[in-house]
Amino acid sequence: MNAIKLTALALIVAGVLGLAYGSFSFTRETHQAQIGSLSLSVQEKETVNVPLWAGIGAIVAGAALLLLGGKSR
Repeated sequence: MNAIKLTALALIVAGVLGLAYGSFSFTRETHQAQIGSLSLSVQEKETVNVPLWAGIGAIVAGAALLLLGGKSR
């Protein structure tokens, strides 16, 4: 499998996952203070919303690469 097909499949999978889940969350740890061996940190939960147009655009771009990528030869 060549790089164009792998990229196309990755775009399609990412687009489908973006449409299915709509958002993803991750936890970010920030260090606020460190006094000697005592360390105080804050964990913040971040949520990123995936726009509908981004999921659809990724699927369309992946399909276009898949269909047109093999015909360039």
